[in-house]
Amino acid sequence: MTIRVLLVEDDRRVHDIVARLLESVGDLKPVSTVTTEAEANLWLEENPHGWDLAVIDLILDAGTGMGVLAKCRSWASHGKAVVLSSYLSPAIEKHCLALGADAVFHKAHDMPRFIAFCSALA
Repeated sequence: MTIRVLLVEDDRRVHDIVARLLESVGDLKPVSTVTTEAEANLWLEENPHGWDLAVIDLILDAGTGMGVLAKCRSWASHGKAVVLSSYLSPAIEKHCLALGADAVFHKAHDMPRFIAFCSALA
């Protein structure tokens, strides 16, 4: 079964790396990539059941990933939503989990855990 991934990431290099990583881990396929909170929220409104996993950066070209995370939880309880960001602290991680994140990963320190999480879904 293909895991449909919404990738919310504004850095093109990171986007390409994460997309390739997801496809190499298993049957995870990016179905949409957006760079702003507004784009992500619009996509979620138009595709409430079109995703299984949302991978969300916190700092975006416009807006924040926290708003996207909250929207993920309001539109679809079936999907998993994870934060993958370089801007994490214990307080931010706690806030993301309170907003409904299934997991929170630091881009520089938690890639093995992120890969393991995604592998378990596939």
